[in-house]
Amino acid sequence: MTDNLRAPLAFAFMGILLAIVGFTQSWSVSLSIINLCLISSIMAIGVNLQWGYGGLFNAGVMGFTALGGLTAVLVSYDPVYEAWDKAGIGILISAIILILSITLVMFAYRNISSPQFRNTSIVLIIIAALIGINNFYGPSIDVIESINPAKTGFLGGLGLPIVFSWVIAAFVAGLVAWVIGRITLRLRSDYLAIATLGISEIVIAIVKHEDWLSRGVKNVSGLDRPVPYEIELQQSEWFINLVERINYATLNSVQTISSRQELLNDLIIVSSGVFVKLCYVGLFLSVLLLIFYLSHLALNSPWGRMLRAIRDNEVAASAMGKNIFAQHLQIFIIGSAIIGIAGAMLTTLDGQFTPGSYRPLRFTFIIWLMVIVGGSGNNLGSIFGGFFVWFIWIEAEPLSIGFMNLLASGFEYDNPIRMHLLGSAAHLRLFIMGLLLLLALRFMPRGVIPERIQKK
Repeated sequence: MTDNLRAPLAFAFMGILLAIVGFTQSWSVSLSIINLCLISSIMAIGVNLQWGYGGLFNAGVMGFTALGGLTAVLVSYDPVYEAWDKAGIGILISAIILILSITLVMFAYRNISSPQFRNTSIVLIIIAALIGINNFYGPSIDVIESINPAKTGFLGGLGLPIVFSWVIAAFVAGLVAWVIGRITLRLRSDYLAIATLGISEIVIAIVKHEDWLSRGVKNVSGLDRPVPYEIELQQSEWFINLVERINYATLNSVQTISSRQELLNDLIIVSSGVFVKLCYVGLFLSVLLLIFYLSHLALNSPWGRMLRAIRDNEVAASAMGKNIFAQHLQIFIIGSAIIGIAGAMLTTLDGQFTPGSYRPLRFTFIIWLMVIVGGSGNNLGSIFGGFFVWFIWIEAEPLSIGFMNLLASGFEYDNPIRMHLLGSAAHLRLFIMGLLLLLALRFMPRGVIPERIQKK
């Protein structure tokens, strides 16, 4: 197979798989898979920019995804005015003390020449900051978390349209990536992976346990949508007329008026769900295409060629006068910002923020698997990997259950072996994902759509 045919055949195969799900299960299920595939593809592009073009092993994808989800909450959720009135000032004062103390520590570190005096000053600044923050922060969060904890118990957000959070999530994730990158990017690749994984776990711990900020494990639900609600569509005259026109032949085949109306009601309910998912597909696809286009332009520019040169041989690039650390920091920030956008989009799709669902398996390992299977160094390959791997992840569980039912069909109902097989069916997809990784590394080590080396 030539390289020119790989991408068309891969995406044609993916389209066939999604069509099979649409015909055999439902188009609603197929569209749900497509939406998650689009978001996963955006995450895969972010990781591919860092690894495929920058050579940076980021094992903290989960943390940047959670930051994007948290940003969606802080931007779109309505403010909890009672919490702000009673304790918002204390949180703001604590934030000001924190920022001021960090600034003073940096100033002391850079401008005091005497090591002993510098270290003493930094310690005193930190102690003073801890005392000041403790006087305001602790009492404030106790008050905030006690205000209607069943529904809120946190400060809320800005009450803006949730689509704005996608852009803001890029800035938040990029800012955190800048802080992390300044600390970790001078480390070796294996140390960088450990550091980013540890920082990611710290981010998740903060999101889970700082209830005043994110409600913690109590979750935030009822987030606003950028698309219509199903109930609104079901009551809209234009949508009802549209469903009638599309299903004109089916409705006319029904003999009685009552049966026709009942069928129409069912079609309206089903069609409203499909329409909402199609709206999400349009939004997510637009973002994916925009990111793909901009990254394609950037990576085919002199800047992108410089990144690949640094990835291939840092010593030679450094000898040519290139600032390795600065370029690594840039691509690390850009990739993390893209992951943050995807995290905000995922929370938008779910309509809720669930910190307990952020696990390395889902938001780090699988995303890396998408990049490896799709093709490291090729954003088109990352998109295919996002679709294919997520499709396998979703469909592996029902297929595993069906396979185990087939194996256990010869046993009695209460046979221990049968019960064990059926009980472990849902976990078989973990084995399938591992097998997929091994097969990819063995037979397609460069991925399904590998990087194309342009010789000039």
